[in-house]
Amino acid sequence: MLDEGAGKYDALELAAELEQLGVELRSGSNLDTTTVRMSVLKENMSDAVALMGDIITAPTFAKEEIERQRTLILNSIAQQKSRPVSIALTLLPPLIYGDGHAYGIPFTGTGTEADVSAITRQDLINFKDTWLRPDNATLFVVGDTSLDEVKTVLEDEFGKWQAKGSKGIKQIAQASLPEQGRTIIIDRPGSQQSLILAAHLAPPTGIDNNIAIETMNQTLGGAFTARVNMNLREDKGWAYGAYTFLQDARGQRPFMVYAPVQTDKTGASLLELKKELNSYLGDKPPMPDELERARLDQVRSLPGQYETSTAVLGSLLSSSRFNRPYNYPETLVEQYNALTLDDLEKAAAQVVMPGKLTWLIIGDAEKIKEEVEAAGVGPVSVQSMSSL
Repeated sequence: MLDEGAGKYDALELAAELEQLGVELRSGSNLDTTTVRMSVLKENMSDAVALMGDIITAPTFAKEEIERQRTLILNSIAQQKSRPVSIALTLLPPLIYGDGHAYGIPFTGTGTEADVSAITRQDLINFKDTWLRPDNATLFVVGDTSLDEVKTVLEDEFGKWQAKGSKGIKQIAQASLPEQGRTIIIDRPGSQQSLILAAHLAPPTGIDNNIAIETMNQTLGGAFTARVNMNLREDKGWAYGAYTFLQDARGQRPFMVYAPVQTDKTGASLLELKKELNSYLGDKPPMPDELERARLDQVRSLPGQYETSTAVLGSLLSSSRFNRPYNYPETLVEQYNALTLDDLEKAAAQVVMPGKLTWLIIGDAEKIKEEVEAAGVGPVSVQSMSSL
């Protein structure tokens, strides 16, 4: 709602002003931070910053715009119920984090029907006053400029920004891993494939050995040439793609296993995934060629990752979010080159826990339940689509 009317402008007028100035502006949130970003020609910066100031400090939250956005978001949530990946990303976070956790929300970014239906204009005002405030904000500027050049423009606009009420302090609780894994089948009768998405909690992104963790994951399932995809796609031909990945978070982050597979290979795919995870920890630890391939891939891709101002801004935001020095990218080559197989094995022991995964399988329960139970990845329960 921030850019749906602010200051003296309603939504259409504000959009017209931004367009007139050639401004690309967007706002959004991840699990930890809320951002308002603006890309603008240098010659229009003063006028654009004034608009950005209105958007941050004086959004109107017009009731008719709230209702329009509410309708759009509810329609989006309804569409998500026809997409297995969206269903899984909605259901899985509360299962692995538990009720009431700050991260136990749909990773789709749209929230739940109940929350979207219930939110009020005052809720938006309260959130803005609690979190979007000068004593809780950092301004980042990337471009062909200097601090001396931009400081006056920024101070003219944001120097008058006043905090209201008390600042929020986010509580990120430490969640526990389950004693054993479990499996939930979301029944979609007639489904032509089964979507497998499993997860458990892993250490935060800002941990000291994050490079080892990320590289370990790349060799296990984070790349096309990694073990999981080479098995289920290239060798077996049961999936278009199968991967493991970690989602960034300041607190505990999810380690996820993803594999959309043909229905009649659901149980066999679970066995293969379980085998790959366990063997990486046991009789088939990471190999020298896997480490070298991952290391070279990361090092050689670094120059291209920081070519644009948007990429540099993203790096600064990431460093701020995870309490890293702002020159963190300059340390990456040395960190990658220093990696050893022992580092990857320790990272795997720290992150990969096959027996504690919560498995969500979205598919035709009548066809897959028996083989899922036989795969032995945890007690199996079935939910209907109507319960979502």
